[in-house]
Amino acid sequence: MFENREGERQLETDPATMPADAHLVFIGHIASPWTRREDCPKNMRAARETGRPATLTVDAPYREGLAGLEGVSHMAILTWLHHAPRHLIVQKPRHATEPKGVFALRSPVRPNPIGLHIVRLVGLDAESGRLDLEAIDVLDGTPVIDIKPYFASVDSVPDVVVERADR
Repeated sequence: MFENREGERQLETDPATMPADAHLVFIGHIASPWTRREDCPKNMRAARETGRPATLTVDAPYREGLAGLEGVSHMAILTWLHHAPRHLIVQKPRHATEPKGVFALRSPVRPNPIGLHIVRLVGLDAESGRLDLEAIDVLDGTPVIDIKPYFASVDSVPDVVVERADR
């Protein structure tokens, strides 16, 4: 059972119980060393610091989509964080002093638990659909929604400002 912290608020209807409307398909899955939420790194920086690699396997019907990816050093991977609760709209992270709206947080607990991971691609076998990753911050078996090349020339934002003391 999921227990709310002080200041947290739930949605009236849990999105997990609502009818599907996006018709998303999973294109593959992640094999990672993390099998328990307690052990999984909280972000990509922490995942890289562990030195533990991961593998993304793209399902057969989508493998042709890997053509041209061999020249890419980094990718953005969108995942479906299938173990995350979806019912909170205001959360109070353990490290925060005040509750925050879900859209002001990077928490996996959100109406649509989509993960965004910027990863280093260290190996690619397009025929088998295997992508070797330097690291990733998801549980073993996490479904993959999409893969996109990371282009520093358009994706990096050098003048970003986040006015928060509890990042």
